[in-house]
Amino acid sequence: MRRSVANNLNDISKDHTDLIAELAVDWLKDAPTERRRLVEHAGRSLVKAGHRRALEALGYGPPDMTVEAFRVLTPIVRLGGKLEFELTLASTASEPQGLIVDYVVHHPKANGTTSPKVFKWKKLTLATGDAHGAVRKHAIRPISTRRYYRGRHRVEVVANGSTLAGGDFELEM
Repeated sequence: MRRSVANNLNDISKDHTDLIAELAVDWLKDAPTERRRLVEHAGRSLVKAGHRRALEALGYGPPDMTVEAFRVLTPIVRLGGKLEFELTLASTASEPQGLIVDYVVHHPKANGTTSPKVFKWKKLTLATGDAHGAVRKHAIRPISTRRYYRGRHRVEVVANGSTLAGGDFELEM
């Protein structure tokens, strides 16, 4: 039943972003664990979109950090292969901060524009002065819901709705 409520609220959030963000603020006051999970699931589209109020309601403020390193490890990817990139973040915050780290792949379309697709990566808490490094592999393979085009693509890393770093790679067929 709770999952159904969360799914319906997520659907509503696509048309009424601020309404669901404010609902999240109200529902999270002294919320038990089950209600917190419901609100997190209900706000998943808002989180992927970087909606500031929804992120703040869930305890994720603007990231206070530096990007120590970002590098696309596979500057050329063949269709069916994997994009690989690495990232190292360092906290400059005065207290521990919660982070939702996602990445966005900007796929070119036939008309020359690009279509961004957000992918979930990780949640973590970064202590004051700490650094966190990670490598991500992302499969670029044919799927029924996307048509790939050769050429330059872009990958960006986003934390708590803020773009931190990005780089390009070439897709070959």
